[in-house]
Amino acid sequence: MELDERKKKILHAIIRNYLETGEPVGSRTISKDTDLHLSSATIRNEMADLEEMGLIMQPHTSSGRIPSDKGYRLYVDTMLEDKTKEIDELKELLLDKEKKTDELLQQVAKLLAVNTNYTTVISAPSTHRNKLKFIQLSRVDEHQILAVIVAEGNVIRNSVFGVDEYLDDEALLNLNMLLNTNLSGMSMEEINLGVITALKQNAGIHSELIAKVLDEVAMAIKADEGLEIYTSGANNIFKYPELSDHQNASRLITTLEEKHQLSDIVEQTLEDTSETGIQVYIGEEAPMPMKDCSVVTATYELGQGMRGTIGIIGPKRMDYEKVVGSLKTIKQQLEELYKEE
Repeated sequence: MELDERKKKILHAIIRNYLETGEPVGSRTISKDTDLHLSSATIRNEMADLEEMGLIMQPHTSSGRIPSDKGYRLYVDTMLEDKTKEIDELKELLLDKEKKTDELLQQVAKLLAVNTNYTTVISAPSTHRNKLKFIQLSRVDEHQILAVIVAEGNVIRNSVFGVDEYLDDEALLNLNMLLNTNLSGMSMEEINLGVITALKQNAGIHSELIAKVLDEVAMAIKADEGLEIYTSGANNIFKYPELSDHQNASRLITTLEEKHQLSDIVEQTLEDTSETGIQVYIGEEAPMPMKDCSVVTATYELGQGMRGTIGIIGPKRMDYEKVVGSLKTIKQQLEELYKEE
């Protein structure tokens, strides 16, 4: 059965409202629930057509409408078609190897927002809290030393230092062993004052060179600045009364516009991620000033220390099962995509 877009939206709105409330649905409810911007009289006319088609029925005179079995069947079939189409679009999107990562993530954000009816936040992958892989010191000439510092994410930093004293092969070997034995696999947060002090003491007369190398290590594995964050579906908050009042809506819109608050979500997610890669923050648990919100996040990993966060922001009564399922799917497909490259 072919329905025009207007009738389809009205039928879907009737079914969604009936599923949520168990009460017959009237034209005023439909006018508030959809973005059709139609008068109640126009909606009543459309509902009369749907009733003639056997898709909805009126249980009592002067009451609203409820879906018929035929209406449920059309809704389920359409929903499954739409879901299949969404999955196919996502797979096609993720299989496009030529697409730039930023463009890919922006489109994934839009797709998630449409699929969940909530607000989506995605951070670009970064080498945040990166770890050192190894350091190689080698002699350029009698008065210069080259330090090659390699961190996760294929971050490579080369620096040349001037030295007053000549370092022979044995001295360089000992310094390389000292640095790699003590620093390999460590993040910037783990290289504390105690570690630095011990390294300088063990380096003896070469402590000044060690200090210079440590400065370069810090530059190579520091947290990324200017974290890129993409958002989509901000207007979805107006679909939920508890979030759409002026104060709550203004607060959430401000949070989405001020990226430093979104960065807090990313920071906490990367720190708190459980074995499943999913975190759920309810109300005041969330790292943002929205007590009526829930935030569900996932950390995706693209290898070589490159990690990012995907988050869904919605009301506390959000469909957690659907949101967690969507995030797991996106996380898995992103990781598989880049694993193959």
